[in-house]
Amino acid sequence: MPDIEQDGICEIAEVNKDIVDRIKKDILPDLTIIRLSEIFKTLGDPTRLKIINVLSKQALCVYDISDILNMSQSAISHQLRVLRGLRLVKFRKEGKHVIYSLDDDHVLQLFSQGIEHISHE
Repeated sequence: MPDIEQDGICEIAEVNKDIVDRIKKDILPDLTIIRLSEIFKTLGDPTRLKIINVLSKQALCVYDISDILNMSQSAISHQLRVLRGLRLVKFRKEGKHVIYSLDDDHVLQLFSQGIEHISHE
């Protein structure tokens, strides 16, 4: 195995073909990477994270979310459309109300693991 300098660059320009071939077989397809990137870009918006935080507590209608976050209903609706487009949130109708919730436990896990990661600095 090549020696590694302090700056992290190998001293010997040599590819470990076995490792490279094994990883190339298991690497994610470009479309999967692009879709994952879209999710992380969407989660990179503070308002959307606030909405996810609120919905992690309870399913709510747009008016409740806008009141909690002190934002306009139209601004919340716009962000919910974006989150719905990537299947991060879903909605159901209850009479005249539309109730939003996180799409599934994976969204909560992403959010929770992000919180856990920044908490252990």
